Amino acid sequence: MNEAHVTFMIEELVKEMALRLMDERGLTMKQALDTVYNSETYSKVLDIRTGLFSQSTAYVYSILETEILTGKIG
Repeated sequence: MNEAHVTFMIEELVKEMALRLMDERGLTMKQALDTVYNSETYSKVLDIRTGLFSQSTAYVYSILETEILTGKIG
């Protein structure tokens, strides 16, 4: 998998999680993107070794949700 492919997958994951935050939590686009980009979950997604960039949106969103609710990744 090349770098462009990984970057595309990460961008799509961020987009889908932000849309879900907007839909489920009523956040604005800016709030949703800020939430994703400032999360520990996003840091883990960027770390290619974790493999999170290649997981489903639902799975990574569940990690983000846990982080939002508890202040830490579960």
